[in-house]
Amino acid sequence: MKKLKVEAEAFYESTLREAKKQIEIIDARIEEELARVKDVISQLQEQKKATRLIYDGACSILGVKNDFEEGEPAPQN
Repeated sequence: MKKLKVEAEAFYESTLREAKKQIEIIDARIEEELARVKDVISQLQEQKKATRLIYDGACSILGVKNDFEEGEPAPQN
């Protein structure tokens, strides 16, 4: 491989460092977003669990078929 001129080598080394920094910044942002999404999912799962308990209880009190009984398991306490 042909040796680069000093200026070209400096340019590519600088480019390499900057690109690496940008990748690290993007990776950090991805991790932050994943953590945020996991938190939202956890909150929604808790809301669903609580609402499911209400639904299950209402079905039991009314003596009607629980539409969710067959599709997914009831939440465990």
